[in-house]
Amino acid sequence: MPHLNPLESHHSRRSFLGRTALGTMGFGALNISRAADAGPTGSSKKSVIYIFLSGGLGQQDSFDMKPNAPADIRGDFQPISTATPGLQICEHLPLLAQRSEMWSVVRSFSHAYNEHSQGHMVMLSGRNVLPVGFDPSKPKPTDHPSIAAIVGAMLPDQGSLPPAMVLPEKLVHRTGRVLPGQFAGIMGAHREPYFLAASRFNAQTYGAWPEYGFHHQRGAELVKSLKFQTPVLTPPKGVNASRANTRLQLLETIEGSGQLLGDLQETDSVSRYRERAITMMSDPKMRKLFDVTEAPANELDSYGRNTFGWSLLLAKRLVKEGVNFVQVNLGNNETWDTHGNAFPHLKDYLLPPFDRSLSGLLDNLKEEGMLDDTLVVVAGEFGRTPKVSRLPAHYALPGRDHWGALQSVLVAGGGTGGGQVLGSSDINGGHPKTDRQSAENLAATMYQSLGFTRGAHWYDLSERPIPLYHADPMPL
Repeated sequence: MPHLNPLESHHSRRSFLGRTALGTMGFGALNISRAADAGPTGSSKKSVIYIFLSGGLGQQDSFDMKPNAPADIRGDFQPISTATPGLQICEHLPLLAQRSEMWSVVRSFSHAYNEHSQGHMVMLSGRNVLPVGFDPSKPKPTDHPSIAAIVGAMLPDQGSLPPAMVLPEKLVHRTGRVLPGQFAGIMGAHREPYFLAASRFNAQTYGAWPEYGFHHQRGAELVKSLKFQTPVLTPPKGVNASRANTRLQLLETIEGSGQLLGDLQETDSVSRYRERAITMMSDPKMRKLFDVTEAPANELDSYGRNTFGWSLLLAKRLVKEGVNFVQVNLGNNETWDTHGNAFPHLKDYLLPPFDRSLSGLLDNLKEEGMLDDTLVVVAGEFGRTPKVSRLPAHYALPGRDHWGALQSVLVAGGGTGGGQVLGSSDINGGHPKTDRQSAENLAATMYQSLGFTRGAHWYDLSERPIPLYHADPMPL
């Protein structure tokens, strides 16, 4: 099949909207041509929710505890039994412990990098080898594309929504440095994934605010101006979207209005997002779908009234509406980077909302008959050092440093069996002992769950075909 050239879209805005006014949304035609090579043609009913814990959760303090190790390795927490015989996890994850038959843990996941930028690139792109010219200080057009960008390019739009989205915010360091690995890289800027910026960048409060907002040095803290603001999808005052003669007319009005969906999309591909905003505004279901902070009380109780809960509830709603891939960044500003004060902060601010929101998501997916068709993956850019360390100049209490050699990855749904443990770690929880798994294995697991064939390719900006798979899926 001939392939459309992504460089040929040098048209005026009016020309572009004229071509799309009869129903083709954004770059949908290009996506469909690519999907024909990928395996799944037309609409895919399979979905992936990739929950990313930026900063890195310690394996010894969550899903691979070492209670018999020396005190400076095992840490402060105690293991508890789960519903799966012989499987124990951290005492501060009681809800997940009760639901262990719904999820499995990979205890032998490993890569070679101990720095945030490199870890983000590896884990968000599914490639262990860093791209040529990699710059840890900023994203570059020569970077590997993210999994979100690849899936977004290879699958067609699902009604009013794109096939892949990232929420609730872009991953940005407290200094304002945007972390590489999240973007389209060599696929080109027109392939950037859809970032739904419901939570604006801040350099002070971390975690699941407002209920669990904290600062790594000072403890409980919340910037009162922070808001989890889902898109405003109603037309500007005095404009009825259903009566607009053309999308072009509506666009002219939108561009002069206030904060609409287009304002919440953080990308350089402006025209693409303008068209998406119009499409979504014309769909009456969209406003209710995004309004998660005003969800029914039982839903909020299940997920939690905080950024973790709202984000996972929104992810579930998007998947239900047909979005194939949702990356959920649980925690801004490398929230899980617990170099110090690790144990009180995990106990008080991080593990409780994580436990509740993830359990709520798994329950909800199961209740609605969606779990078998939705793969849920939980990972960070790396794990934490086996040995507890102290940085007294910065933190009153100890923590753990970066450790790419090992982390625990949680996998649920999507046809995987629950209650399993894949691989094992050494006695100190520092390296894989058996069945080492890589970023390529993880990405392959997601692609397989979405139905992509083993011979699938994606295309860079020069129209070169790049293999989608670089390893076998994880055996779960």
